Amino acid sequence: MRNDTPPALTRADHQDSLTLGTPRFTDATISRCAQEQGVLAAWRSALAHGPRVAAALADGEFAVALREPSGRTFLAVDRFAIHTLCYRVSDGRLRFAVRADALVDPGTTPDLYPQAIFDYLYFHVIPSPRTIFKGVFRLPPGHYALFENGQLTVAPYWVPEFDDRSAPVRLPAAKAEFRQLLRGAVSSQLDGSKPACFLSGGTDSSTIAGMIGEVAGQPAATYSIGFEAEGYDEMEYARIAARHFRTAHHEYYVTPDDLVASIPAVAAHYDQPFGNSSALPAYYCARMARDDGVTRILAGDGGDELFGGNSRYAKQRIFGWYGMLPASVRHGLMEPFFERPAVGRTPLLKKGTSYIEQARVPMPERLQMYNLLLRLGVPQVLTPEFLSRVDLDGPARQQRAVWDVARTGSQVNRTLAYDWRYTLAESDLPKVCGTTQLAGIGVGFPFLDDRLLAFSMRLPDDYKLKGLKLRWFFKEALRGFLPDEIIAKKKQGFGLPFGVWL
Repeated sequence: MRNDTPPALTRADHQDSLTLGTPRFTDATISRCAQEQGVLAAWRSALAHGPRVAAALADGEFAVALREPSGRTFLAVDRFAIHTLCYRVSDGRLRFAVRADALVDPGTTPDLYPQAIFDYLYFHVIPSPRTIFKGVFRLPPGHYALFENGQLTVAPYWVPEFDDRSAPVRLPAAKAEFRQLLRGAVSSQLDGSKPACFLSGGTDSSTIAGMIGEVAGQPAATYSIGFEAEGYDEMEYARIAARHFRTAHHEYYVTPDDLVASIPAVAAHYDQPFGNSSALPAYYCARMARDDGVTRILAGDGGDELFGGNSRYAKQRIFGWYGMLPASVRHGLMEPFFERPAVGRTPLLKKGTSYIEQARVPMPERLQMYNLLLRLGVPQVLTPEFLSRVDLDGPARQQRAVWDVARTGSQVNRTLAYDWRYTLAESDLPKVCGTTQLAGIGVGFPFLDDRLLAFSMRLPDDYKLKGLKLRWFFKEALRGFLPDEIIAKKKQGFGLPFGVWL
């Protein structure tokens, strides 16, 4: 998927329509309408089928807002909310804009939403539909909104639906299909300008770099960020990929002074508090590409979440094994033993105690076991007066709703779908879209192509996590294409070396 939204683009209630992105309509008649009369006319044609169907008829990345002469207003965003769309009901009308702060009345001091502040401290982002401003909301991914006769309806038009009962997958055919889809996804993101991508040295960005060379007929220009801190720098892997695919490679080592200098501009660019600290080095990487003449860059976001590449997927499988033990063993033997005070004084046995404590917590609550706010203690961080104005269970209730909505019997797939919302739509995509917009270049996400998304939902879950092997199918499909060193490397998160620098 692609995002070419100019950074200053907003729409408020004096506008009758807003269309962003490059939707691909699956209905032949509507698709022809888009080609002959434009995207806006196609959306109006699609609305004849009703708002939910209209949104579901569009693939690709998009945001749309249409106000009809009757006053009825329709909004929708794509399945990952690559393009954001905010709204506010005011004076009997639905106002909309790309940014939440564009919907604050000029010349007034905005009312901040205490629940959004609490959500930010919990998630380090403010998950949709809330924003930091009271009365201003952001449309969640895969949702539409309809405002008619003074009533606002917000509902999903798409939910993740995995094919758990699909016929056995023939590995050679699946590999070939995957590579073909990947080539098509990368090709659809190239616009004829200088072909370029971010390159971290991981499997995702390395794959994009190599595929650009195949479909563009010339090596990609690649851009990498490094840190002068042991254990945090993966530049050598980026160099391996660059040499393997013969890219025009560019590097920049971010310093503590760089990060401090970039904070005001990056923070001001976002329309509300945003706590993904890797936005700072991402901005330097995007700026390096812009200074090299790049107008559009591809990113590898989504590969981990579609094909099982995050280490927590294996970790949660290990915790899941505990629940498979007979209750008599768990409750009658293991838990009484590991709850003894003496056990905590032995390092190895202490790990067993920690394992049981976490394994006993159900999903998705278990994913928050290391949540900083919860570990510090909410009453120790926030005042009683503030806590009286928020719903302390709100974040957990929202997570449970997101967890439950995916149609699958597989915990692996359910965790992937959970990450599509919280890791991609609420954190990583706003990070990349925001920093590239600030740098003045467009960005595309080939892994989020709807055809690749559908393919991933057809794959058996053990192709994504085979035993404890992360993204097993992905690596097998690209063995011989990617360098062996990159296929064999262990997953490393993109953390900043704050502890080393301090």
